[in-house]
Amino acid sequence: MSTKISPLAGTPAQPGHLVDISRLVDAYYTNKPDPSVPAQRVSFGTSGHRGSSFASSFNENHVLAISQAICEHRKREGIDGPLFIGIDTHALSAPALESAVEVLTANSVDVRVATDGEFTPTPAISHAILTFNRGRERGLADGIVITPSHNPPEDGGFKYNPPNGGPADTKITGVVQQRANALLEAGFDGVRRTSLDEARRSGRIREHDFLSAYVADLGEVIDFDAIRGSGLRLGVDPLGGAGVNYWPRIAERYRIALDVVSTDIDPTFAFMTLDWDGRIRMDPSSAYAMRRLIGLKDRYDIAFACDTDHDRHGIVTRSAGLMPSNRYLAVMIDYLFSHRAQWRKDAAIGKTAVSSAMIDRVAKRLGRAVCETPVGFKWFVDGLLDGSFGFGGEESAGASFLRRAGGVWTTDKDGIAPALLSAEITARSGRDPGDGYRGLERDLGAVFTDRIDAPANAAQRSKLANLAASDVRIAELAGEKIEHVLDRAPGNNAAIGGIKVIAANGWFAARPSGTEDIYKIYAESFRSEAHLQEIFREAQRIVDHTIGGAAEAH
Repeated sequence: MSTKISPLAGTPAQPGHLVDISRLVDAYYTNKPDPSVPAQRVSFGTSGHRGSSFASSFNENHVLAISQAICEHRKREGIDGPLFIGIDTHALSAPALESAVEVLTANSVDVRVATDGEFTPTPAISHAILTFNRGRERGLADGIVITPSHNPPEDGGFKYNPPNGGPADTKITGVVQQRANALLEAGFDGVRRTSLDEARRSGRIREHDFLSAYVADLGEVIDFDAIRGSGLRLGVDPLGGAGVNYWPRIAERYRIALDVVSTDIDPTFAFMTLDWDGRIRMDPSSAYAMRRLIGLKDRYDIAFACDTDHDRHGIVTRSAGLMPSNRYLAVMIDYLFSHRAQWRKDAAIGKTAVSSAMIDRVAKRLGRAVCETPVGFKWFVDGLLDGSFGFGGEESAGASFLRRAGGVWTTDKDGIAPALLSAEITARSGRDPGDGYRGLERDLGAVFTDRIDAPANAAQRSKLANLAASDVRIAELAGEKIEHVLDRAPGNNAAIGGIKVIAANGWFAARPSGTEDIYKIYAESFRSEAHLQEIFREAQRIVDHTIGGAAEAH
């Protein structure tokens, strides 16, 4: 197993890289998953069920079964308010919406879809749920987000958000997954469904203006007066995603100098540059996928991008180019907890076990507690909802934080607000976040960090996910005594789904992706880049021994 950077990484997509959209959508309807094949069953990872119609892992049958399971969950839990549902710009999202609506309305669920068929970012759905439920004790709303996030164009995704507005926890997704697979096995006995025309005539489908509601409320989160008064010139690349029409409205409403560098909507994503493995992937934290905006960095004081459902951010600065997501998380935390005086004095910082130790150093200087959790934004939902977390963030460039007055904003990842915060930081501090991170290094010491992604099949991913601390039988890491081996997160004692190995001057964590056939190794050194590479080599040997294959150093 190894991370091998494709020679095509960072180059423009060519016709041979583009998916045939007609065939993809046809396969959504015609391919029937075999529930006896594990890869074709419903499987909720860290962000819902994902797959491709070509591989029979995301097809109409999956969506019908999951939708019915969600309806039954709503009935059990007494959730009888409207269900907000939205889609991103992936080709499979629109047909999945139609399939879901046929089941939801047949089960007497009142559905709220976007006005005029507008694409809907994940944070706009979370915001809509929370806004509707504010002050209510009954008749609560929930939601569905149809998106595979930054995954390749041939993928589809389906995610459920309960009334707390955030990603469903494992208790809910476990029940939904089990019931959906039972429905697949039973040949859909128990699935209630109506035709799309009947659904439209039912009176249960109404439009909701997600865009206007979200944009109008953004001033409660971001200091647009500071941005406007600074005269900063800003650039944004929506990467062909669900927020493409949000950015012009934000610029207009708040009167900021914001250029949208591309308004292309193309389900093949032919305008993208290829990611590290030579595939199209709309990942704003990848320097390969972000070549277009990086090339424009000197035109703007600060620029940013979001992924396809706009729940991840990428920040491009004049001083440092594309910022590694770990670095920008630390800068955001340092800024927010120093400039949000109305937040609770005991509001903590939520971070995942694979996020940078720089966050811990910043938190210590701020006098704020850190809650370290497994990967998955669901672990931050309750804290953001009640204000006990001021910020929750993941290494994979997903974050959300409170309103300026301290109330909840979104309980799902929001790429838009962190992107705009980079402009506020630059306006208020007089230096961009790249310079801001260098200041943290001067004050708190340097951290050398990186992540490896490499292919892994389902069996290998399962082995890695079930690796226990007792399975790691080494005493040293890169010449230092190992102090801790963790298979559970210290913040909430939940399983990491992998391991984290910690020494005095570095650490690594290994876990499988919850959504793609890859595994990930994260590592940090507090000494040097050479020390970091030594940690990676030892980490890969452990992973190789655990899941099989011939590891090579990154």
